[in-house]
Amino acid sequence: MPARVDHGTASGTFSLDGETFDVENNIWVVGDDTECLVIDAPHSVDAIMAVVGDRRVRAIVCTHAHDDHVRVAPELRTRTGAPVLLHPDDRPLWELTHGGPDDVDAWLWDLDLADGQVLEVAGTTLTVLHTPGHAPGAVCLHAPDLGCVFTGDTLFQGGPGATGRSFSDLPTLEASIRARLFGLPDDTVVHTGHGADTTIGAEAAALGR
Repeated sequence: MPARVDHGTASGTFSLDGETFDVENNIWVVGDDTECLVIDAPHSVDAIMAVVGDRRVRAIVCTHAHDDHVRVAPELRTRTGAPVLLHPDDRPLWELTHGGPDDVDAWLWDLDLADGQVLEVAGTTLTVLHTPGHAPGAVCLHAPDLGCVFTGDTLFQGGPGATGRSFSDLPTLEASIRARLFGLPDDTVVHTGHGADTTIGAEAAALGR
């Protein structure tokens, strides 16, 4: 059975810099009928598991550490036994949600992500692309066999992710998008952290390579 992409959504909140907003996040699961990877851990373990079903979760791969993407990662790890993966540059954001070095109840992710790392599941591969800007450790996951890239909050339909808050920078984000994403084939489907899909070609035409 070839690998496929399954999708759901979960609603909750995003909090940073003393402000809280209602958000709806996409849930992305890559795998076959037996095993899968979960991309991000937004809001509700039950909503994520409704997409996973009875498959073995090989890993929980976080595109970045804003609380709406990692808040239920510990609970999802407990439920599935799968390790949580995150780029180490996002530790300051992670600690805002899961505690820092002075917190006796602090909890860290299990394994670091690195630029160029290849993750394998169900006979397909996802390559980690470090794309800082929205967050220092933000990553995208390119799945060439599936013709898609999972961009978290780095790139959306309509342009780059949000900046202007702590740990973000628009020039860095735009440079990441041009250097790491706009070299992918134009017909590559962009599966985003929030909202509708787009394509690399559409966003490159709008933003300019």
